[in-house]
Amino acid sequence: MKMMTIQLGLSATAPCFLSSSSSAHTYRLGSTLLFSKRRRSVSFPRRSLIMPTRFFSVAAASEGNASTSRELAKSFDFSSEERIYNWWESQGFFRPSFDRGNDPFVIPMPPPNVTGSLHMGHAMFVTLEDIMARYSRMKGRPTLWLPGTDHAGIATQLVVEKMLASEGIKRTELGRDEFNKRVWEWKEKYGGTIIKQIKRLGASCDWTREHFTLDEQLSRAVIEAFIRLHDKGLIYQGSYLVNWSPNLQTAVSDLEVEYSEEPGTLYYIKYRVAGGSRNDFLTIATTRPETLFADVAVAVHPKDDRYSKYIGRMAIVPMTYGRHVPIISDRHVDKDFGTGVLKISPGHDHSDYFLARKLGLPILNVMNKDGTLNKVAGLYCGLDRFEVRKKLWSDLEETGLAVKKEPYTLRVPRSQRGGEIIEPLVSKQWFVNMEPLAEKALRAVEEGKLTIIPERLEKIYNHWLSNIKDWCISRQLWWGHRIPVWYVVGKKCEDDYIVAKHADEALEKAREKYGKDVEIYQDPDVLDTWFSSALWPFSTLGWPDTSSEDFKRFYPTTMLETGHDILFFWVARMVMMGIEFTGTVPFSFVYLHGLIRDSQGRKMSKTLGNVIDPLDTIKEYGTDALRFTLALGTVGQDLNLSPERLTANKAFTNKLWNAGKFVLQNLPDHADSSAWETVLAYRFDDEDSILKLPLPECWVISKLHLLIDVATASYDKFYFGEVGREIYDFFWSDFADWYIEASKARLYQSNVNSVASVAQAVLLYVFENVLKLLHPFMPFVTEELWQAVPKRKEALIVSSWPQILLPQHTSSIKKFENFQALTKAIRNARAEYSVEPAKRISASIVASKEVTQYISKEKEVLALLSRLDLQNVHFANSPPGDAKQSVHLVASEGLEAYLPLADMVDISAEVERLSKRLSKMQAEYDGLVARLSSPEFIAKAPEDVVLGVQEKASEAEEKINLTKNRLAFLKSSVLVSR
Repeated sequence: MKMMTIQLGLSATAPCFLSSSSSAHTYRLGSTLLFSKRRRSVSFPRRSLIMPTRFFSVAAASEGNASTSRELAKSFDFSSEERIYNWWESQGFFRPSFDRGNDPFVIPMPPPNVTGSLHMGHAMFVTLEDIMARYSRMKGRPTLWLPGTDHAGIATQLVVEKMLASEGIKRTELGRDEFNKRVWEWKEKYGGTIIKQIKRLGASCDWTREHFTLDEQLSRAVIEAFIRLHDKGLIYQGSYLVNWSPNLQTAVSDLEVEYSEEPGTLYYIKYRVAGGSRNDFLTIATTRPETLFADVAVAVHPKDDRYSKYIGRMAIVPMTYGRHVPIISDRHVDKDFGTGVLKISPGHDHSDYFLARKLGLPILNVMNKDGTLNKVAGLYCGLDRFEVRKKLWSDLEETGLAVKKEPYTLRVPRSQRGGEIIEPLVSKQWFVNMEPLAEKALRAVEEGKLTIIPERLEKIYNHWLSNIKDWCISRQLWWGHRIPVWYVVGKKCEDDYIVAKHADEALEKAREKYGKDVEIYQDPDVLDTWFSSALWPFSTLGWPDTSSEDFKRFYPTTMLETGHDILFFWVARMVMMGIEFTGTVPFSFVYLHGLIRDSQGRKMSKTLGNVIDPLDTIKEYGTDALRFTLALGTVGQDLNLSPERLTANKAFTNKLWNAGKFVLQNLPDHADSSAWETVLAYRFDDEDSILKLPLPECWVISKLHLLIDVATASYDKFYFGEVGREIYDFFWSDFADWYIEASKARLYQSNVNSVASVAQAVLLYVFENVLKLLHPFMPFVTEELWQAVPKRKEALIVSSWPQILLPQHTSSIKKFENFQALTKAIRNARAEYSVEPAKRISASIVASKEVTQYISKEKEVLALLSRLDLQNVHFANSPPGDAKQSVHLVASEGLEAYLPLADMVDISAEVERLSKRLSKMQAEYDGLVARLSSPEFIAKAPEDVVLGVQEKASEAEEKINLTKNRLAFLKSSVLVSR
């Protein structure tokens, strides 16, 4: 007996046809119903929502229109997102409610710069934090997402200075008070831009609690924090090496310094040894020859035999009129860099500075604050640092002290704000002694009071805190929190200063000490912006007033979510300050996301022209598609964003919308109370009810309940990428591609109302739960669809999260998987034999009694999904009589199908087609074999070319054998039939 056996290929998926029936009732989502100005004029209790259709009936009737038909648009309109958002906000849904629970979920937003404009980094943190907030809100937790903006000292001052420059005005001409007045005016006019853009992303923050780091409450907290730290001896003033910005004329934080690899030059210079011959000299290699005027020593490695004889002697610094410096040894000198001789300039290099402090060397400064050289440079005094570099090298060449110069790749520190090269410079600043604070922050992680996600970043956190340096908190700016320190006129600043909350208190303290005629003036510097940001989790809740209602209810907070790149500069400092001032870790979890890169994995930059604007993306793909794309990344890892990903997730939004249309079109008419009573009477929360369902319904409900458990567990662990993928796979593969298609057999091909009602109930139940699970990711489209469903009594945003641990019938899942395998096998065979989609074919299903029992019950569904002739689908426990003339399919163990070949193809025509195809394949194969048989080809052709030909020949041979087998099968069928 000759039969064609096809093993099931599981790659085939079910096509989805979301067609509508002319007999189905339709429901339209009317934007004028729930989200219009008229809607807002009606008073409803907070967190409740009258059913959409009921409200429509009342409103429409007043206008002489009693229609209750509502029909979804062809696709989701992205422009409706702002309407939905405004409605959410107007209803107070973003404010924390204690109606369903007392365990608050609190997440302080990383305050974006008030000068900022939305970029993908903002889109990432808004998406992730909004997912957390919406999930917690639906779980019944009082949810507070605290928003606000940062005054961004340097950035804002630069913006306003540029604006004034365009008017021909300099900051110094206005004076400090008038300049700050102009900055506040700018802030009031333009500072809200970033907030409006964040709202566009769907951020469900409590905007009634929005803060600005320079507002009255937070400014009071900043002054309090400074005074407390100073009183404990943790804030001090001193002259130390800092990152100096010559153009901005201020110290800048490490975070505001960006390093870039740039082409530069390595200069080799002779330092003569004092008292030696002309041949006694050391050659140093440096990338910054202009700093040699600040040299205080020359160092070599103690085990470098080339220079050991010079250790302890003196070297003469070139172009300094014979200034001598000691030649010392230190094991930190790299023998292999340059010549192995290091010039020590502690006033202009961070490594040299710490080495000088360790060895007790003096510190010499050759640089003015504007980047010109001072009188220490002698003849070069007053010249710009880069101009000196050129002139000095020319002079060294003339004096014979220049050895050579060669190209060298430099790691250049540039100001993040101005782009200029940062100069390490000794400057008098205010510092915080960080070591005592760091010890407590380290213990918080060790003792499990603080969890960092992902866990691998704990090592970086611990390393930084274990090697922490004192924090320079003063900035030479006018915009910001003025340092609360006053000096006495006529006294040295280092010896006599007063720390106070305000000028009146400072004057009162000064008079107590120096008499009533004393005069004082305030320190001109402001605090580093990060100082106020470090207080953000508790200053926004009322601290230092620990009796405030918000502080008592919402502190400590739950979660701090931000980019991994500011783990040190912001997160660690918040932990330290929170413990110091409140005695408590300010949050329980830290969730750190990665950077957004382009499709090639490159960092986005204007130079590369690869910056993707979130607002442009929203216009093209919708907010939901953007959010879903960003949320699918892995925590702590960078995400490559591509148009392909966005397009795919826009298609997912459309799929969800089309599924919603199908469900709504096939629900009972709103006025048919009897039909609705039947649909809503179905229960899916106990095992007996589940087991009474037909197989497809039992399967999809069980799969949904499994999804709810898995998704909820992943949400609780903050595994958002896994959540998104799980929901996506269930909705697309299980619900849309399989159950919706299966339900059509109930809805369109059955005359029994009870059969249709069970499908309606299951469609409604599954779809509503999918909307709930997806809402934190895709809030707009899910809310719009939810509002279109009749009989809803509340908004999706404040609806209850699906119940977990509901019954799951694993046996039904396995049975339906068998059913799917059979359907896929038949579909694959139809495709392989190019059967026309509309053509119905016969089938004989061979299986055990048990399998036959549950498969045969779904005969109508099988016929619908596999395009079978319902009247010619037969079940048996042995092969049919025409098995020799049938295609034999093995769907799974114990489940087979026989498809009569004559039903699928014109056998004679197919034999002729395959014969021609075989002749062509044979010719191509013979050509490949001929090439491989040629010694000349094997000898001369590159190895990869030969391998390529061998692979093609192997593939061709396999195809020939398959075609021959099929031809033999077809010819035997012709003979048998004759």
